[in-house]
Amino acid sequence: MRRPTLIILILAYLFIIGCEQNPSDPDDTISQETIDKIGQMVIVGFRGTEIFDTSSIVADIESLNIGGVVLYEYDSPSHSRPRNIESPTQLSALVSDLKTHADTPLLIAIDQEGGFVDRLKESYGFPPTVTAQHLGEVDDPETTTYWANSCATTLEEMGINLNFAPVVDLNINPDCPPIGHYERSFSANPSVVIDNATIWIDQHHNRGILCAIKHFPGHGSSTEDSHLGIVDITETWSEIELEPFDSLISAGKPDLVMTAHVFNRDIDPDYPATLSGEFIDGMLRGDLSYNGVVIADDMQMGAIQSEYGLYTAVEKSINAGVDILIFSNNYTEYNPNAASEFVDAVVWLIEEGRITEERIDESYSRIMTLKSSI
Repeated sequence: MRRPTLIILILAYLFIIGCEQNPSDPDDTISQETIDKIGQMVIVGFRGTEIFDTSSIVADIESLNIGGVVLYEYDSPSHSRPRNIESPTQLSALVSDLKTHADTPLLIAIDQEGGFVDRLKESYGFPPTVTAQHLGEVDDPETTTYWANSCATTLEEMGINLNFAPVVDLNINPDCPPIGHYERSFSANPSVVIDNATIWIDQHHNRGILCAIKHFPGHGSSTEDSHLGIVDITETWSEIELEPFDSLISAGKPDLVMTAHVFNRDIDPDYPATLSGEFIDGMLRGDLSYNGVVIADDMQMGAIQSEYGLYTAVEKSINAGVDILIFSNNYTEYNPNAASEFVDAVVWLIEEGRITEERIDESYSRIMTLKSSI
C-alpha cells in the first residue's frame, strides 16, 4: 500500500526539480524590448579579420542587439596575429561589414592611445604614433594637436567611432605596471594632463570620434596590475588624482568615463571601483556631477574574473551605475558566447529582483543619447 505513495512523492520531487530556474536560461516574462536594451549594454571582442553570415559576432549583433565591438591586432589566448587587424584596406572593409548587420548604430571601439598601446601599428601600414608621456614632456599644444589629429583621422578613415583614450591617470608612480611603465600617462601634473587630454578629445571630436577617459578614479599611483589581479590603492591614492576627471567633466569633454578595477578601502572596503556604488553613483555621478555613459574596463581582467563570478560582477557593476560592460575575449581564454551569457545573466538577475528594469532603462537612455552623435 505504501508503494503508490512513494512513487507519487518521487514524481512530485522530479517535477519540482524540473521546474527550478536555471540561472543560464532567460525567463519568458522579460520582453524582447528589454532584452534588446540589455544587449546595448555590452561590448565584445571577437576573432576574425573578416566576417560572414555564419560568424558568431554577426549573431551577437543581429540577435542580441549588442552595443558594440572592440578591435585588437593581437590574439592573447592563442598568442598569435592577426586578430582583427592586418591592413588599412582590410580593416575598413571589416568595420563596414560589421555596421551593415546592426539595426542600432554600432560602437566600433579600439584602444589607440599611441606608443606601446597601439593597435593600428605602423608595420601594418598605419601612421606612426607617440606615447602620451612624450606629449606631456614636450607639452606643446601644436605637437599634441598634430598627433591627436593624426590618430583621429586614421580612426575616421577606418570607420572606427570610439577610442578608449585618452588616459588621464596621473603618473604618480612612474613604475606603475599598467600605466607609468608603458608611458600611458601625460604627466604627474594635473594641469599638463588636463591640457593635453583636452586637445586630444577636441581633435577626435573634430573627426566625429567618441572618447572614453580612463581609468576612474585613477590608476597611476598603483604598484600592481589590475589585468592580473586585485589592485589596492588605499595607501597610494590621493584626491589629486580626481582633478583631471573633475576638470574634463566640468568642461563637458568626455563622451564616456571608464572605471578602474582598483580597491580603495577608505572609500569602499568591500568592492573595487567598477563594482562600487560609492565610487560610481556616489563619487563620479554625485560629487563630480557626471551624467554620461560609464563604461567598465574589461570584465575579463584578473581583478574581476578571478575574484567574482559573472553574476556577482554583473549585478554589482550595473547597480553601482555602470552602463556598458566590456568582454574583450582577449585574456586567458576565448569565449564566443560571452555576449549571450551576459544577456542571460542580466535577464536572470531581473527575474530574481536583483536588478530592476528601471535601472536598465537608465543605461539604455544614456547609451542612445551617446549614439545619437555617431
